[in-house]
Amino acid sequence: MCGIVGYIGHRKAFPVLIKGLHRLEYRGYDSAGVAMISPAGQLNVYKAKGKVAELEHATIGKDVEGTIGIAHTRWATHGEPSERNAHPHYSQSKQLAMVHNGIIENYESIRQRLQAEGYHFVSDTDTEVLVQLIEYVKTTTGLSLLKAVEKALQQVTGAYSIAVLDKETPNQIIAARKGSPLVIGVGKDDFFLASDATPIVEYTQDVIYVGDEEVVDLTLGQQPHIYRLDGSELAYEIKHLVMTIDELEKGGFEHYMLKEIFEQPNTIRASLQEPMQPHIAPFCKAKRIIICACGTSWHAGLIAKYAIEQIARIPCEVDYSSEFRYRNPVLSSEDILIAISQSGETADTLAAIELAHRYGTFVFSICNVVGSSIPRASNDTYYTHVGPEIGVASTKAFTAQVMALTLLALEIGRVKQTITEERYRHLMNEYRLLPDKIEVVLQQNDRIREYAGNLKEAVSALYLGHGYNFPIALEGALKLKEISYIHAEGYPSAEMKHGPIALISSEMPVVAIAPQCDTYEKVVSNIRVVKARQGRIISVVTEGDTQVSEESEFTMTIPPSDECLSPILAVVPLQLLAYHVAVARGCNVDQPRNLAKSVTVE
Repeated sequence: MCGIVGYIGHRKAFPVLIKGLHRLEYRGYDSAGVAMISPAGQLNVYKAKGKVAELEHATIGKDVEGTIGIAHTRWATHGEPSERNAHPHYSQSKQLAMVHNGIIENYESIRQRLQAEGYHFVSDTDTEVLVQLIEYVKTTTGLSLLKAVEKALQQVTGAYSIAVLDKETPNQIIAARKGSPLVIGVGKDDFFLASDATPIVEYTQDVIYVGDEEVVDLTLGQQPHIYRLDGSELAYEIKHLVMTIDELEKGGFEHYMLKEIFEQPNTIRASLQEPMQPHIAPFCKAKRIIICACGTSWHAGLIAKYAIEQIARIPCEVDYSSEFRYRNPVLSSEDILIAISQSGETADTLAAIELAHRYGTFVFSICNVVGSSIPRASNDTYYTHVGPEIGVASTKAFTAQVMALTLLALEIGRVKQTITEERYRHLMNEYRLLPDKIEVVLQQNDRIREYAGNLKEAVSALYLGHGYNFPIALEGALKLKEISYIHAEGYPSAEMKHGPIALISSEMPVVAIAPQCDTYEKVVSNIRVVKARQGRIISVVTEGDTQVSEESEFTMTIPPSDECLSPILAVVPLQLLAYHVAVARGCNVDQPRNLAKSVTVE
């Protein structure tokens, strides 16, 4: 959530910072700001409520000269979205300016202490409290900015990634992190700073991933220095990014989300190139598997439960990370925790990992972002390698997660001999066919776009699925509500009679996921119950289907596939449907209101 950009070097900083903020817009935000030290030594801060474009407009005619600066997009936690609460924040003397991602939990007690010392606050934010604390430490002790930051951070509880400017040291940025991502880009004679690599890759592919409770000194003309909060210096490793600027562009598509939906044949092909076999040994001894995830990744975990139990025959539980960490779960060294996160920075999932480690539980993560916090906190990681996912509504990352999890179940099943070699070979062949089958599904894009306008006035929608495709009902409903703002719920098909049937009317779209499977006739029966009550049926069916298609107002088809792989195909038309309904309603598809791509706070 939020986004930090920083630059120090020989270039004009303002264009680098603004372009970086645009690169981070996908993370979700409500205001933006920039702080720069001018050649004359002035520390200038400019802020605006709304989009980065509003900040650009607010800086017309202002002094934006200089080669050092920090910038921020804010997603409100403390205080309403406003220019007053936007970052960067000055210290009281306006000697310092700071940007911050995260939450300072004990900010109120620190605020009261500083108010007793004569400090005044102009915002409602915890961030202003922290920059005031740094100034207080610096002025009362005579310490350098670096040491003052270290000492101040020893007094705070919570999560943070920060970047601080001091007009007394115009060739230096001090940065630090705990529980919120921060990446340093190392150029030939300049440095870049960002919440993730997307603002950096245009300038350098050499990066340093900052660890928890580490403080970074970026001083022009020197190598980066990284310290613990106690002041002891740390060695670090410079990593080389495998990312291109083309991956960050729309490539001719109207939105990133549509581009990423159409990238799925290639991302599934990439997943097939990443072997799962080296990761499975611990699973073959596991008594139980617990999956922790949030949002769309949780839906991937639900599909994995079906595959792990049916194919690998290991008991499997699926938890929301935010609930798991607080419910005092029963864990042991015989369990395995699977943590799923596209970004690798999800705060609740990180907390679940920390809890699991206390019990000696082996932690295996499935993640897309190399070097992110969750892989670093795990015993082993499988990377999905789908490339940057810019659209807030996850698409290609989801299908890659499902692919990885079902491959995991299959490889465990082969080693444990819970499936036959014939069944294993059949499913592996089905996996190899998936990219071509997804391309067939994508050929329906124009049909789905033409129909989507029929749903743009809907107030609510119901999604029904069974077995492996019940989680796809949940995922389809989530996609619709998060980008089109139409209320939607997903249910197991048979559960529709236990309450949701009361909602059925001629105004209620009901999306039925009904590919051919062993329980197809039961799904058909539930669809007919809806139709008998004048419900509007939109369906996802296997090519050649006649029964459900005859009951449907609109039908989307998928090629025949094994049931355990059908979710990867069935979700694609639902992604397209949600996308086109949202566009028809005039919604900001890539940046839905109130949402952030990576939830790095509780």
